[in-house]
Amino acid sequence: MDWNSALPLLAQGTLAAVVLMAVLWLIHLPLRNASIVDIGWSFGIALVALVYAIQGPGGSPRRWVMAAMAGLWGLRLGGYLLLRIAGKPEEGRYVALREKWKTNLEFKFLLFFQFQALLCPALSWPFLVAAVNPAPGLGGWEYAGLAIWAAGVMGEAIADGQLDAFKKDPRNKGLTCQAGLWNYSRHPNYFFEFLVWCGYATFALGSPGGWIAWISPAMILYFLFRVTGIPATEAQALRSRGEAYRRYQKSTSAFVPWFKKTPA
Repeated sequence: MDWNSALPLLAQGTLAAVVLMAVLWLIHLPLRNASIVDIGWSFGIALVALVYAIQGPGGSPRRWVMAAMAGLWGLRLGGYLLLRIAGKPEEGRYVALREKWKTNLEFKFLLFFQFQALLCPALSWPFLVAAVNPAPGLGGWEYAGLAIWAAGVMGEAIADGQLDAFKKDPRNKGLTCQAGLWNYSRHPNYFFEFLVWCGYATFALGSPGGWIAWISPAMILYFLFRVTGIPATEAQALRSRGEAYRRYQKSTSAFVPWFKKTPA
């Protein structure tokens, strides 16, 4: 990889993400709803990829295909999250953070938003690698990555749609969604999100130094299992649904869709 070209691009992408999250932090203050940080993260990834596509010196088709992949993913996920939180109270995990932090909330949430901003360039290795590759046209790795990405986006959209339909049915209030993909995984949306990033990383293997792009899905997996993904989501589910969710945990795979261990 051409680091002389890559490092200035990385700096530009970082600046774009920092500005975006600063604006969203300002918006969240009167709303008192930090849930918008999730929207900013998905849009931030797409924004960084777009900056790389515009400013990158690499082959045009590769830069713009990668930017289109990130843009479509970001718009779909960000749009879904926007519809989910619009006019709704702040999500439980952010309410829990307010209770935990207690004081200096504005400053602590500023740091939280900016941490999310820095995650965007930190995860942008697949886009960066592709943006500095001067080779014309696409090859086998790029087409394989595109196929994996498409499967991930489709699976995540299906999982989100099934959960949204479940929540909209008043008969399901207080219950745990086990419809469709949620019958085989407690977090099918997270699994397919990981698959999306595997698609980006596979696409990057068609470029010199593409192996470094696998840092991104590895980071996604770490955050899903250890930080803001599964731990926070399941802690909130246990607070709100208690023993019913514990039975769901015992019977259903946490991540990879698979058959039930025991009847729920």
